[in-house]
Amino acid sequence: MQSVYLNPLTDFGFKKLFGEEPHKDLLISFLNTLLPEHHQIAELQNTKNEYRGISPTDRKAIFDLNCMSSSGERFIVELQKVKQMFFKDRSIYYSTFAIQEQALRGDWDYQLEAVYTIGILDFIMDDEQHEVLYHAQLKDQLNRLFYEKLNFIYLVLPRFNKTAEQLETLQDKWLYVFKHLPELDSVPQALHEEVFHRTFAVAQLAQFSPAERKAYEDSIKYYRDLKNSYDTAHQEGLEEGLQQGRYEGQQQTLTQVVQGMKSNGLDVGTIATITGLSETEVSTMLSQAKNT
Repeated sequence: MQSVYLNPLTDFGFKKLFGEEPHKDLLISFLNTLLPEHHQIAELQNTKNEYRGISPTDRKAIFDLNCMSSSGERFIVELQKVKQMFFKDRSIYYSTFAIQEQALRGDWDYQLEAVYTIGILDFIMDDEQHEVLYHAQLKDQLNRLFYEKLNFIYLVLPRFNKTAEQLETLQDKWLYVFKHLPELDSVPQALHEEVFHRTFAVAQLAQFSPAERKAYEDSIKYYRDLKNSYDTAHQEGLEEGLQQGRYEGQQQTLTQVVQGMKSNGLDVGTIATITGLSETEVSTMLSQAKNT
């Protein structure tokens, strides 16, 4: 059976629902379920999604969504479809751009507005962590809050298992939409709020233009290929090699992992996505391996 609604975990689907100007109310509703009372969003504006660093040789960062509230808080929203090496490191790195862009020319007292890095994860981030919602801040050695303006929030979708009848909060309902939207053929009775009727209307595939439908089909194919490639790598035991390369810091081990992925049919772009390396780094490793 063909789906009635798009998959919000695809790049196209995610940006269609939350990244377009006419649908800002959907993003505001979703984000407000994650934020404390003093940082609830009334208005939101999108800012640039790509940062190139200070010099031309610096690594660039491209966010799925990057926005700012009317009171100055910054929100980086990332959709992550497969487990990635150094995922937490990447979150920290991305947050630095939202911090640096607040710098003012001339005299400045270094006062910053809050920065939230929000990850929607279609994988289990930490095996020892069992919650759906994972919120991290900087704390001292006595577990006291050291700095409240830097926040990392992760939604671990595989751990959300509520049925439509069990939904209680607005956050529950948004999580249910993320996980089940492409399986539904109408708006469930539990999602009676106007914001969800708007969401389902925007997500209806039948209203897409031929160009939008083609872009969505390409996006869903990439999503499925990426998940299948990662599952293959996991089954072949390559994830174990990734972890060994991470914790031991051995370049040789990481190169062997990259070679193994390539020999299992994964392309350079997919290898880069899974390992957290750039495509250039992956190509260099494969080239060096050929010459040894």
